[in-house]
Amino acid sequence: MEIVLKYFSDFTPEQLAQLEKLEAVYKEWNEKINVISRKDIDALYEKHVLHSLAIAVLCNFDKGAQVIDIGTGGGFPGIPLAIFFPEVEFLLTDSIGKKIKVVQEVINAAGMTNVTAIHSRAEEIKGRKFDYAVSRAVAPLADLWRWINPLLRVGQKSDELPNGLICLKGGDLREEIEGSGVKKITQAWSVHNIFQEPAFEDKYVVYVPKLI
Repeated sequence: MEIVLKYFSDFTPEQLAQLEKLEAVYKEWNEKINVISRKDIDALYEKHVLHSLAIAVLCNFDKGAQVIDIGTGGGFPGIPLAIFFPEVEFLLTDSIGKKIKVVQEVINAAGMTNVTAIHSRAEEIKGRKFDYAVSRAVAPLADLWRWINPLLRVGQKSDELPNGLICLKGGDLREEIEGSGVKKITQAWSVHNIFQEPAFEDKYVVYVPKLI
């Protein structure tokens, strides 16, 4: 928890309480359903919570914005972002039902009211539009963009970035971006430049705007 407070100091008491509850809930459920790497569970706040909040540094979602988390897994980046932005509506999706069960337990334990979690693939969602999509290490950028592009609406629900896809990725991304089909409009920022921690040296925030 200290690692998060090193970079963020303006949480409300309710947000702090929600963040503090995450560790116990994740540790309890990770014993039953492995949604976080065993070696990473003790670094929950650094490698999962803080990592997720890199998106919040780059894009301050407006009140009322609608955000979908594609392939949320154990709830990242969606859960930390939903705590950070209590007036933003989040839909967390995953194709693996047992992961969504854990996410729902976390939502309940933290008393979060701006989050819905569903067992579904992003490409199966019909009749809804979102301002932003977020994701972490789910699939190549080309696939992510193909799945989510039809679900995004044109506009700008943030002072920093127009509506679009914002994802957390690691490693050498040159080939992936080159073959994405959206290379010319893709931007990437080093997470290590945002949070100066060794764990983020090869981590990036990748952004593709919804233009049409």
